[in-house]
Amino acid sequence: MEDRTAQVVEAEAAAVLGFDPGDPAFRADPYAHYRRLAAGGRRLHRTEVGLRVTTSYDLCEQVLRDPRFGHRPEGGGLWRESRVRNRSFLTLDPPDHTRLRRLVSKAFTPRLVERLRPRVEALVDELLDGVSGEVDLIATLAYPLPVIVISEMLGVPPRDRDLFKGWSDSLARGLDPDFLLPEDEIGRRETAREEFAAYFRDLAAERRARPQDDLLSALVSVSDGGDVLSEEELLATCVLLLVAGHETTVNLIGNGALALLRDPAQLELFRARPENVQAAVEELLRYDPPVQLTLRAALEDVELDGTPVERGRLVLLLTGAANRDPAVFDDPDRLDLTRYTEGRDAPRHLSFGHGIHFCLGAPLARLEGQVALKKLFERDVALAGTDAAGGGLVYRDNLVLRGLRDLPVTIRA
Repeated sequence: MEDRTAQVVEAEAAAVLGFDPGDPAFRADPYAHYRRLAAGGRRLHRTEVGLRVTTSYDLCEQVLRDPRFGHRPEGGGLWRESRVRNRSFLTLDPPDHTRLRRLVSKAFTPRLVERLRPRVEALVDELLDGVSGEVDLIATLAYPLPVIVISEMLGVPPRDRDLFKGWSDSLARGLDPDFLLPEDEIGRRETAREEFAAYFRDLAAERRARPQDDLLSALVSVSDGGDVLSEEELLATCVLLLVAGHETTVNLIGNGALALLRDPAQLELFRARPENVQAAVEELLRYDPPVQLTLRAALEDVELDGTPVERGRLVLLLTGAANRDPAVFDDPDRLDLTRYTEGRDAPRHLSFGHGIHFCLGAPLARLEGQVALKKLFERDVALAGTDAAGGGLVYRDNLVLRGLRDLPVTIRA
């Protein structure tokens, strides 16, 4: 079979999605495209190949909580069989999803996450103390913080953390459907999965022999009425924790910092009301979320917004667009850090999903985002190497995940 080049992939993606995800203008501001897509008045669109696409908050929420929609139908054609046959519960449907999520939830509890707060605060101080002049905020803070946290949670020795960057970059593209990936990227993703699985297979064996006070030991020993994670399920869960628990937080910190730096009035408000950091981070998550979309397949013939959707058909949920749906949010394209402090816009956002697949790592991402942004903007920070509108900034190639390659800032001591 002829290799699919990047140019072929872009053409196919545009036909399937109805827009070109590789267009630099789209990467810089997908929300302008979303507004044009929504301007026609239709809440459910159909692309050339029959994919249904929606920007509607109500429809996205409806599909995410409807058990008649799920993941990866037979013959869906958007994913391929991996050489490493381990799928996380993120891409499974009940009853498999229910069983695995219940088991992992026993080890990944809110109490465990809250216990991390002092360590997260200390790490942010370590990463920022003594930093001055022009720096890349992604490399200085947004990337290292979550990778150190998830590494420590899983019990990865500090000497091995650098291995994660290459794996994480390749695995993050695994969240995009295969039709968006050239052959060489699919190959890199599969190789990263194999190397990652081999590493954690050895580390898990060590934890079985000598348990420690870390998340990997908890996952190894977790049980529910005699039910335990198989080795494949354990490895798939570790992959998920690396990608979902790390990549999304990098983008939350980077996108959130950029949004504040572009809006001096809101940045001043953020600094003046540190007690409202929790509500502020929720608004930043709504305004420029690290996860922009998700796909669901009809598991049976169903009607959606008056339109028949046949079994196996896919629906593209543009949750980044839904977060700015004017039918739900007042003045949705404006960053408003008081949005959730004054009781308005009760539907918070869909940045962590909804329903049974609501992000298990949301408490950790929120904690890291709150601490990182609060401590960052206790300092004198300004955009550098770019204008206030963000010209010249480059976003990563991912479609599902939205994040900057780098963010040049000046930090004055």
